[in-house]
Amino acid sequence: MKQLKYYLTAASALFVSSAFADQSLPGGPQVNGIDFQHPVTSIARDERDLNYMVMLICLAIGILVFGVMFYSVFKHRKSKGAVAAQFHESTAVEVAWTVVPLLIVIAMVIPATKTVVAQQNVSDSYMTVKVTGYQWKWGYEYVDGPGKGISFYSTLTTPMSEIFGDAPKPNDYLLQVDHPLVVPVDKKIRILTTSMDVLHGWYVPSFGVQMDAIPGFIRETWFKAEQVGTYYGQCAQVCGRGHAFMPIVVKVLSQPDYEAWVKSEEATLKKNGGVLAPSGATS
Repeated sequence: MKQLKYYLTAASALFVSSAFADQSLPGGPQVNGIDFQHPVTSIARDERDLNYMVMLICLAIGILVFGVMFYSVFKHRKSKGAVAAQFHESTAVEVAWTVVPLLIVIAMVIPATKTVVAQQNVSDSYMTVKVTGYQWKWGYEYVDGPGKGISFYSTLTTPMSEIFGDAPKPNDYLLQVDHPLVVPVDKKIRILTTSMDVLHGWYVPSFGVQMDAIPGFIRETWFKAEQVGTYYGQCAQVCGRGHAFMPIVVKVLSQPDYEAWVKSEEATLKKNGGVLAPSGATS
């Protein structure tokens, strides 16, 4: 009974929060969102379209199989005097149930393979950013390209009064950081991930990017944002009690704005005597 009460309470809370939720966050969570977030990279679109295709194939198979099954049960039921056929082997049926599934698998494998290969193709990148996971924050270091040498930590800034108190929660609740990652629009950004402690996951849904950050390993992925804006993600691996408190915020700027941001951060770097502690990003 206690468990039932708990589940009913949780379901009620979910319904109420959905019914009275704030507006959707552009580039982030959507109110009553049941689909992929709006894709702003070619990889994210390919992943969405691949998902739709596979789901439609599964739906078609389900309708066909259950349709034939229910038709057979209804049409050839015993009450209508149906007599079961007696046979042991059918070459045609065996060939059909081997060839047809093979063709279906091939139809899914070809676009899936193209997407996976594209996900791994980090060649011709405009710039490289090293992303390091910590308990519980992200470290960013611009390894090459415009902004080389800039590095900073990106830490949650949501006030404790919102997290543990009754203060109103904004649309970007638990998604506010002091220093977002800043990149230019329409440029291929290579991302290197690693971790200094436990397993983390760098995940930005609108980019279609999710790469684990593993201690002792360097892994790579990439994205090319096609729209200026601010995009949100979160750590995708359960990394300890502060797991919910290490969001990802990426600001995609126009090329002139990005160059101006780089100059500002380099000036801060010079002013601090080489200490890599930029003041943050402005859009």
